[in-house]
Amino acid sequence: MKAGFIAAAVAVPLILAAAAAPVWCAPAADTTAAVKDDARTAGHAVAHGAASVGHGVADKSREAGHAIANGTRSARDTIRDDSKKTGHAIADGARNVGRTVREGMQKLKAGMTGKSSEPAPKS
Repeated sequence: MKAGFIAAAVAVPLILAAAAAPVWCAPAADTTAAVKDDARTAGHAVAHGAASVGHGVADKSREAGHAIANGTRSARDTIRDDSKKTGHAIADGARNVGRTVREGMQKLKAGMTGKSSEPAPKS
């Protein structure tokens, strides 16, 4: 692919030089048209080669990206699962601390006032 692009890029000056040589010697309408056609053909060849190289690079880049994503998938899953477990453990710990503080405050209030902070039964 790169070789085709390089060959086309090298061919452009050669084609233009060969086509332009008769123009310097004896200008003619047919020669000008031939030079334009040759230049157009060379330009199209270069553009086609560049497009082929560009598509090849894009394909290789896409393959590399997918390979990296597939290779890191297990690590991502492990980190996500560990993060969930840690978050749940922190939430449970905070809930237990809150419950302990609330019960301690209720006992302290009951000791200070002689009344329980819980509502009296309605029986």
